Amino acid sequence: MILGYNTNGFAHHRLDDALAILAELGYGGVAFTPDTNHLGLPDEGDESILSFRERLRKHGLACVVETGSRFLLDPRRKHQPTLVSPNPDDRDRRLTFLYKHVALAVALDVDVVSLWSGTPTDAATFDATMDRLVEAIQPLVEDAANSQIRLAFEPEPGMFIDTMDKFAELHAKVNHPNFGLTLDVGHLVCTGELPIGDHIRKWQKWLWNIHLDDMKPGVHDHLMFGEGTVDFADVFAALRAIDFKGIASVELSRHSYDAVNVAKKSLDFLGRC
Repeated sequence: MILGYNTNGFAHHRLDDALAILAELGYGGVAFTPDTNHLGLPDEGDESILSFRERLRKHGLACVVETGSRFLLDPRRKHQPTLVSPNPDDRDRRLTFLYKHVALAVALDVDVVSLWSGTPTDAATFDATMDRLVEAIQPLVEDAANSQIRLAFEPEPGMFIDTMDKFAELHAKVNHPNFGLTLDVGHLVCTGELPIGDHIRKWQKWLWNIHLDDMKPGVHDHLMFGEGTVDFADVFAALRAIDFKGIASVELSRHSYDAVNVAKKSLDFLGRC
């Protein structure tokens, strides 16, 4: 297992500085969220991609590509449009956005891209919304597979796919060896799906990406470690039991105002788990 940090938790830092600081602190990886001030989504072959890849290698940092920027696609609507938007053109915009992340992963020599469903903005039925999502993901996962990229899907409170049961249904419908799971341990506390270790063991074959944060039941708020009710002894015992080889990344984007101290305290806490 590689302990990492999501670059969305260094939103006020230059990307070069964030990588250097995380490496100095002792992190082994980054969950890289391209965003307005963090590379954006450059065209393939852009010098900035090559430079970023070299900086990852220089610092010895493993990487997974995240797609959760809030306003990079639409500066006026957080996390919109999505793969479940009612307008097909809007769904295509999100799909094109995700294709670019896959291409970025290829250029960075990274093999996992993480994504989520988004929230529908109409009153379509569950089945109709699920059809939209599956229809969008199937060509995306085929494109990713052609480049040996795996898609790791994250159930997210407040989004269409928000629980492990709904993810299981989606996973069965997509039914592709390159379509797996991003698991945010705090989300399982928020939605009451406990114990967390049971989900880690159940999905070990498909578990390719982990997000680490603390959280309280019923409240989707990423908290500093020790401020919520996540049983980290259970989490890390399960990750060790399955010999998890991927990146487990701290995700505390709202703590960017104190990024360096939070990253240090997080690593100190996780090192004791």
